[in-house]
Amino acid sequence: MKMLDRKIVFIVAGLALAAGSGYWVWQKIHAPKVESTLERSAARTASDTLHFPAEAPQLAFLRITPVESFPEPLMDALNARIAYDDNYTARIFSSVAGRVVKISAEAGQQVKAGDALLWIDSPDYAMGASDSLKADADLLRKKEAYERAQLLFDAQGLARKDLESAEADWHQADAEAQRAKARMKNLSSNVVVTVDGRFILRAPIDGIVSERQVNAGSEVRPDATNPLFVITNPKHVWVVVDLPEQQIGKVRVGQPIAVEVDAYPNEIFSGKVRVISETLDPVMRRFQVRCDVDNSQHKLKPEMFARISPIVDTKSRLPRVPNSALFTQGLYTYIFVEQMPGVLQRRRVILGIQGSDFTYIKEGLHAGEHIVTSGAILLNAELSGND
Repeated sequence: MKMLDRKIVFIVAGLALAAGSGYWVWQKIHAPKVESTLERSAARTASDTLHFPAEAPQLAFLRITPVESFPEPLMDALNARIAYDDNYTARIFSSVAGRVVKISAEAGQQVKAGDALLWIDSPDYAMGASDSLKADADLLRKKEAYERAQLLFDAQGLARKDLESAEADWHQADAEAQRAKARMKNLSSNVVVTVDGRFILRAPIDGIVSERQVNAGSEVRPDATNPLFVITNPKHVWVVVDLPEQQIGKVRVGQPIAVEVDAYPNEIFSGKVRVISETLDPVMRRFQVRCDVDNSQHKLKPEMFARISPIVDTKSRLPRVPNSALFTQGLYTYIFVEQMPGVLQRRRVILGIQGSDFTYIKEGLHAGEHIVTSGAILLNAELSGND
């Protein structure tokens, strides 16, 4: 019985020893795999640098973009609006009263000077055309009468006073004909004057019809408030800004400006200051500033809201980053810069002009570097957690 108990004890001890050895072997085999899983999280190799494997899930939540440089602004962006360039714009009214019977121009259509825009049935125009034709006929009759009187006077068959009377009638008829022609020319209507009462409104300049505020059958008048058509050259637009009184010393005529609009958030349009008003608005305490801007691609449209920034010069440029890339720690501002794929470094930067969406970087960053624009705060929390 005692021998049996001893055998049982040895068997149990052997099993325990085998189980312990197996567990030790299992730890040796699986320990590297646990470490490999941990390595997929960020591993810090420096006080401000994070390393991620290529398949790390954290990278899927980051947005990394290259840094671009832009002209250095002198001040915060000012609210402005895009407006027609009046030097290349015509607001067209009807010079006669009447009813529109036909329209041949639509908004967005390219027209040339002299093209017909619409036809108006106008009694006033018919009367003016009739007066012009009658004046021409009267001038011809009076001229022939004067020539006959001159022949009779030369043959001593007519008194001088009758010749002078015929000459005076001829000059009066000529003056009336000139007045009637000037009236018809002022209407800028048909090349050939007719008495059917159809007045043709024509385009005074080359350009694109940007607005049409008339329909067939509408009654039109010369004293209307709104123009029937607006024709403009879209390559030329103005940027109008109300400049605060305290900023007037930073803006001058001929100064380059940078123009931004919400429709194209990553694009800057270049322009120059052309006119600064001499009078301060007593209510708004603003100076109106008018700027020319390059719109050769027809992207800027009148009445769009814009922001302008007077710049130092076109050669002075600074990196510009979205505000989402910045975070503060203590008294300083930082960003994360990608050193190489999966390697992100926290770097301190010195800020320049800060706007509502973007900030210019004076020191600590260069154009062409790649930065984290979304997820920087989470990276900083993970870096701080490794301390």
